Formats: sequence, C-alpha cells, structure tokens
Amino acid sequence: MGLLAEGINEVIATTDCNAAPMGIINRSGSLHMVLFRGSHTARNIARDRWVVANFVFDPVLYVRTAFDDLPREAFVREEVDGLVVSRLRDVEAWTAFAADVERSSDEAIIVRLIPVKEEVLGLRLHPVNRGFYSIVDATVHATRYVRNRDPWLGQLIEHHAGLARKCGGPREWEALDLLEQYMSARAAE
Repeated sequence: MGLLAEGINEVIATTDCNAAPMGIINRSGSLHMVLFRGSHTARNIARDRWVVANFVFDPVLYVRTAFDDLPREAFVREEVDGLVVSRLRDVEAWTAFAADVERSSDEAIIVRLIPVKEEVLGLRLHPVNRGFYSIVDATVHATRYVRNRDPWLGQLIEHHAGLARKCGGPREWEALDLLEQYMSARAAE
C-alpha cells in the first residue's frame, strides 16, 4: 500500500458517515493522526477503531467537511475484513485503516494507523495549484481560529485567501467564499 507520501498527507477522513479534513502523518512508514478531543472524528475513531482516508482534490469539499456534515448519500459502505466502513462516494482513491489510540491528553488523542485496504478508483493528474493548497491551509487555520480567535491565525487565513484569489480558479474561489461564510456564521454565534 503506497498512496501516502512521507510527511503530512491532507485527506478527507471518514468515520461512521462523518467526514472531516485530517492530516495523516507518515514518518518512516509509521502512520499517525492527531485529533482534537471532542470532535466527532476523535470520538468515532476511539469507539470504532477504524478510519478511511479519502483522496479527493475538491477545495469546496475540504471547506464543507471542516464545518458541516455531508448528507448520507455522499457516503458508500465498504466491507473490509468483515468490518463495514464508510468512504466518500466521489473519490479518486481511498485507504481503510485500523486505528488505535496510542496516547491522549486533555486536548488531543494520537492514533496509530495500520492500512488494511487500499483502492484506486480513478486517479487523475493534479498539477500543483497554490490556490488549492492555500484553501487547505486556510481551512486548517480557520478550524482553529473559530475556537480561539487568535489574531495570528486570522493573518494566516488572510494570507492564504490572497493566494487562493491570485492562484486559484473558480472552484477555489467558491471554496474561499464558503469558508468566509462559515467563519462569519461562527463569529455571529
């Protein structure tokens, strides 16, 4: 199994009909995730002991899954070694992992991952697009910003928003608009 590169791989992780952008850390073949306590993803992984990495290159989906739930029809059930897991319907590839909580603190859990099944459904070439990657970075910062309103994170979001406007295309601009809507809605709460 080899879809994950060395370093941190950004994917849309799915648990039981739940999806969220996550980083999978690959260091010398050792695979881990760090999850904030209290998130649906952390709760589901600790309970069910599996997660699926979905390889998808849609910036709108990264933003939407960071702040909202997808409808049930966005998911497909797959049987893996007698276990039923959820993956996203529209992906290029996916990997199912057995997941064990290795360490935990008051803020986060660290989960060790062991790949159990990998499937490529329709891989396409994706030229490097700074706009797309800026949306991913802005989204990561925004998930933290809405929790603590750290001005530094706000500056980082603006930096990446500028890059998305400059380097992205219509789908990145749509994702940026959606991100700004989610952030405005959270600020009003």
